[in-house]
Amino acid sequence: MIQIEDTYYIKKVLAGDTKSFAVLVDRYRDLVFTLALRMLKNREEAEEVAQDTFIKVFKSLSKFKGEAKFSTWIYRITYNSCLDALKKYKQEYQKDTIDEFTERQLATLDNAFEILADKEQSQIIEACLQKLPEEESFLLTLYYFDEQSIAEIAKIVAISEANVKVKLFRSRKKLAALLKEKLEPEIIEQYERERR
Repeated sequence: MIQIEDTYYIKKVLAGDTKSFAVLVDRYRDLVFTLALRMLKNREEAEEVAQDTFIKVFKSLSKFKGEAKFSTWIYRITYNSCLDALKKYKQEYQKDTIDEFTERQLATLDNAFEILADKEQSQIIEACLQKLPEEESFLLTLYYFDEQSIAEIAKIVAISEANVKVKLFRSRKKLAALLKEKLEPEIIEQYERERR
């Protein structure tokens, strides 16, 4: 089945068919909630921010010019709403100290992601993402789970592509350290044996 593009529903909503907005909400509800949960680390706050995001999207739909993908625009609103909520709640999160990681260890992490997915152990990744600071968890979610490009992430968080690369690299290092603690040692050892 061919999925009708977002712009079709946006035009319908702007023409007065407000019921068409439900299609857009259905399309992006899970992604918006997941991103909010990654940043806020609290289910109730994430639900509140997700609702707030869609209210903002609806009210400002006429401002969407189509210069970026609609999903990028929604992610940007979600990100800003999360930042507002963090300021409002003034939450502080534990920040783990991380040892230096090499490119080889990061390659091990990428392979570990595949192995974990194959073994349906995504709860380990989820637990580790929850330990990361909110912005790092958000960036990794966009990059790995929502498969956003560096350019799209740069638009969402309003920083340069070079800065996104640096932040992703640092976030991956931190996630690697957390995963290393959680992963079964034989997964890492098996990968490193294959690479010798």
